[in-house]
Amino acid sequence: MSTTETTTKPSVLFVCVHNAGRSQMAAAYLTALSAGAIEVRSAGSEPADSVNPAAVGAMAEEGIDMSAETPKVLTVDAVRESDVVITMGCGDTCPIFPGKRYEDWELDDPAEQGIEAVRPIRDEIKTRIQGLIAELLPTR
Repeated sequence: MSTTETTTKPSVLFVCVHNAGRSQMAAAYLTALSAGAIEVRSAGSEPADSVNPAAVGAMAEEGIDMSAETPKVLTVDAVRESDVVITMGCGDTCPIFPGKRYEDWELDDPAEQGIEAVRPIRDEIKTRIQGLIAELLPTR
């Protein structure tokens, strides 16, 4: 690649209802595991007041600090600006734009669950994130 060529990072938006558990864990994993090579966003159709403490604890066990994250409201712009939109239990509330890649990841909701129940959800998300990175960054 010559120095005059520009490359744009692929961008991914994770959406769940409260943006407090699944989408936050997915965003944290993608940020950490892609080492900044992918632009990451997360949002919720009905954001909670705070991130699920069990999700924060489960990610801390993986060495990923989500304690400063806050749930964000889903906006049309966030969808428009993302190449891949991954929904987690709220697919019908997400605006659809032509040319975007949409996936729905069926994952258990960690809301009001203890850390023991959140760990397998976290591990499933990690596996899916590793596959997503392999697709979006095939040369890595």
